[in-house]
Amino acid sequence: MSSENGGHPSAYVKHFVSGGMGGICLTLAGQPLDTVKVNLQIQVRPVRGQTLRYNNTLDCFQKIVSQQGLWGLYKGMGAPLAGVTPIMAMTFLGFSLGKKLQQNQPQDILRPHQVFSAGMLAGLWAAMIVIPAERIKCLLQAQANRSLQRFSGPVDCARQLFREQGIGSLYRGTVLTLLRDIPATGMYFMSYEWMKDQMAPQRGSVSDLSAARIMLAGGVAGMCNWVVAIPMDVLKSRFQTAPDSRYRGILDVFREVLRDEGPRGLYKGFTAAMLRAFPANAACFLGFEASMKFLDWLIPDV
Repeated sequence: MSSENGGHPSAYVKHFVSGGMGGICLTLAGQPLDTVKVNLQIQVRPVRGQTLRYNNTLDCFQKIVSQQGLWGLYKGMGAPLAGVTPIMAMTFLGFSLGKKLQQNQPQDILRPHQVFSAGMLAGLWAAMIVIPAERIKCLLQAQANRSLQRFSGPVDCARQLFREQGIGSLYRGTVLTLLRDIPATGMYFMSYEWMKDQMAPQRGSVSDLSAARIMLAGGVAGMCNWVVAIPMDVLKSRFQTAPDSRYRGILDVFREVLRDEGPRGLYKGFTAAMLRAFPANAACFLGFEASMKFLDWLIPDV
């Protein structure tokens, strides 16, 4: 496994800044299908005599566009876009620190399980910002198709949640988010680094990879991430958007999904997540690597 950009202090700054750039690219590329994914995940089993609002990914996409226009696919983007820079900046910084903690020398090559461990640290590291941003995003996406709009935007949503129930309301779904992000982020970075190593040119370095190969590695990494993350993401979306009195805890959500929909219910939105994962994360890693190259040129390590 590659482990470029050793332990020089400027390397951490570069990872922080470049991670933020990658996160912006990820959000812009992936938000439409993220909106579809969340809307599929939070729709509950209809009562007798009613039908599902959305039959599948394509049906959900078409209905959102027909009812709200293309902008409807970007509902709730304010929160992730405003938070994406610190979220991904902290994620990539956490990954850089996680690698450093396992190296004796900056040039030491890490094994796949060590890269996975560094990725898990990255998921934990960014959780403080991820959790409230996800809570706000899901609530805004969930209300988009309702006649009564409770929140006018991400700032209003954050204010209302804090005013009504304090900081705890913003962090509703913390355990489920951690159960989703820690293993999934480990898989994310491990698969990306492995793909880069496999595609590195003979007698060359991973830094010589073309933009197309970086995007391929990033896209595959995103899909690997969501294969691990999707069951917990379904439970998290359901839990974070439900009225506070509906579930006593995360086990209640789990039991309800299994009772009403069976194990397949844990994979609601899977198609949308996979369709989103490749382009969004291809854009993310391309933005990250391009930013790193620019910063390496601008601020060489000494």
